[in-house]
Amino acid sequence: MQDAPAEKFIIDGLGGKKTLSGSIRISGAKNAALKLMAASALFDGPITLTNVPKIEDVKRMEGILESSGAAVSFFGDNSLKIDPRKMRSGEMPEEISKRLRASIVATGPFLARFGSVSFPHPGGCVIGARPIDLFLLGFQKMGARVSVEKRGNKDAYVIRAGAGKLRGAEIFFKNQSVTATETFMMAAALAHGKTTIKNAAMEPEIAHLAEFLSRGGARIKGAGTTTIEVDGTGGEFLRAGGEPFAVMPDRIEAGSFLILGALAARELSITGCNPAHLESLIEILAEAGVQMKIGAAEITVRGKKIGIPKAYGAVSVKTHEYPGFPTDLQAPMVVFLTQAKGESTIFETIFEGRLSYAEQLSRMGASIEALDTHRVRVKGPSPLSGKILESPDLRAGLAFVIASIIAKGESVVHNVYNIDRGYEDLDGRLSKIGVSIRRVAA
Repeated sequence: MQDAPAEKFIIDGLGGKKTLSGSIRISGAKNAALKLMAASALFDGPITLTNVPKIEDVKRMEGILESSGAAVSFFGDNSLKIDPRKMRSGEMPEEISKRLRASIVATGPFLARFGSVSFPHPGGCVIGARPIDLFLLGFQKMGARVSVEKRGNKDAYVIRAGAGKLRGAEIFFKNQSVTATETFMMAAALAHGKTTIKNAAMEPEIAHLAEFLSRGGARIKGAGTTTIEVDGTGGEFLRAGGEPFAVMPDRIEAGSFLILGALAARELSITGCNPAHLESLIEILAEAGVQMKIGAAEITVRGKKIGIPKAYGAVSVKTHEYPGFPTDLQAPMVVFLTQAKGESTIFETIFEGRLSYAEQLSRMGASIEALDTHRVRVKGPSPLSGKILESPDLRAGLAFVIASIIAKGESVVHNVYNIDRGYEDLDGRLSKIGVSIRRVAA
């Protein structure tokens, strides 16, 4: 898999003016599409997904499936067909797996299909420690053996199911984990016996995955609650019925554009979204004074001028597992708070090190004080000035784009590849609502 060419965004900022207008449609959710793709290994024939975002992480998951023998092809605008019938191996390619954190979810369906799986320590964004002990311990409870073995000149985790078959188990997560919940829900779908997952994560993507699996014959109860029960099929593959399955809208993308609209738009409609998935953000923005009209699948936001005394009000935010405030919206929210009147505190409870991007916002003129590795204090409103920025990860990268749009002068955002991992045609969609943004070779 070849690396994408090095590119950067050049953005002419609005200097605090509210000029953006129109509508911006939300893509299919990255965090849903990747799990549905991995789940294809559980089926007896081809599956079709629609509303799949054409992003770098989808390409990486495509590479993992193809390396095992699956046939994967895009058709139409955003439809994807995956045929797992020629899948032959649970060995996941090192180059891709180390760069895609979501590759860990493929271990569940691969282990269920092949009886064994091997993989390097998964990669992704550098936003703090993301241990995989929940996965290793869970597989051991399902009767698998875990070892670290040499693969070429590198170490790899190797997991082998007892007698080639997983068995049902009771699994309790010491910390809620979306990826672990999804991984074991998939692994348990083909296991022998009943699996109970306790302290399960409750994100909407989990119930979405459960619906997809259930259409193929999986027996799952409680998805979307803290206790999920799965009665395994005893090794029988799920049935591919031929009906396409639409990937749910990306709530993180929708929330990010909602924040952008509040900061930089006269009036902006975020369409094709599910407002019910954004209740925590909507409540906080409303508390700050943001004007919004909420529809069934659309949110319209009306911006107002930045500056005293018409700035938004300061609010403090604590990230939390769903239905709390999403950690993936934390960075765009910090940008919002730089333009709010007063003092706000952001408390990042999920990942340590995820606030490291704040230093670059401070160079733009933001007043941000680091209290510790999990908390920052933001004072505003602060006019921002364009700077040269380096995108450290997917979510902070989009936050830098938002900051550059509201800043005065020109900004350059490097490492666009990080942003492309999660957002389809970002520059093209932003241009249509009035953002002056260009993609050029770095």
